[in-house]
Amino acid sequence: MLVLSRKVGETIWIGEEVEIVISEVKGDQVKIGIRAPRNIDVIRGELREDVSTSNTEAVIQNLDIFKPK
Repeated sequence: MLVLSRKVGETIWIGEEVEIVISEVKGDQVKIGIRAPRNIDVIRGELREDVSTSNTEAVIQNLDIFKPK
């Protein structure tokens, strides 16, 4: 993991297309802006985990329909 220090208004680039902008720092909260092409999904980590869990549960439920009765 790369750890960087940035001030408000400074940026971080990921590749040639994704720009992270530090917009505000207040206490232990940092607000960032993300500029990325529409074809790149940007999602919060906790939502990604929720979606992954939901998808796994859905697959397991669908597999149950194939079990002999």
